[in-house]
Amino acid sequence: MTIITYEWIGYLASIVIATSMLMNSLQKLRWINLIGAILFSCYGFIIGALPVGILNGFIVGIDIYYLAKMYAGIDYFRLLEVRSDNRYLEAFLEFHHKDIIRFFPDFSFKPEMNKISMLILKNMSVAGVILAHEYDNKTLMIGLDYVIPEYRDQKPGKFVYTENLYYFSKLGYEKLCTQAQSKKHDAYMQRMGFIRGLSDDHQLLVKRLIF
Repeated sequence: MTIITYEWIGYLASIVIATSMLMNSLQKLRWINLIGAILFSCYGFIIGALPVGILNGFIVGIDIYYLAKMYAGIDYFRLLEVRSDNRYLEAFLEFHHKDIIRFFPDFSFKPEMNKISMLILKNMSVAGVILAHEYDNKTLMIGLDYVIPEYRDQKPGKFVYTENLYYFSKLGYEKLCTQAQSKKHDAYMQRMGFIRGLSDDHQLLVKRLIF
């Protein structure tokens, strides 16, 4: 390798580390930081800077340790239904309003129209909120499905839309539907098993509860 190639490895490592600092998700931060630390460690050993190589090798070990804990750990999730005019719910939505409208630009909190208002709890901390109203007698419209940045690893979504579909079916609903307000939300709901074209309104994403 030439000296210029060595320098580019250092530059790339710096960019990756800087990018990791921009991640809201702790899991993504750890993964990207791990890649950056590996590059920096290799760079340090290649140019003979042992402190750089050893220190970043240590950081690689730390990232691997915490990633292993994240994937091996058992998270406790729970859906907590609250009143539509719950004061904590209102305060939560107000606090996260700027982030919410990034994904739901048309969102406006109208407690009187919500049939279901739920907090998503992860290890008893509030990870997100679901607001829904009736589309028809057998269909529930998800108006808002918001998870705070720290918990956007799809676990809350899988808990709600895969492991706990009975929660909605026991209320008498046969389908869940939503109207994506952003590309990211559209992609997320499709990953959760929602399909376009299962209703007369082809703008809706729908997931059947009864097969």
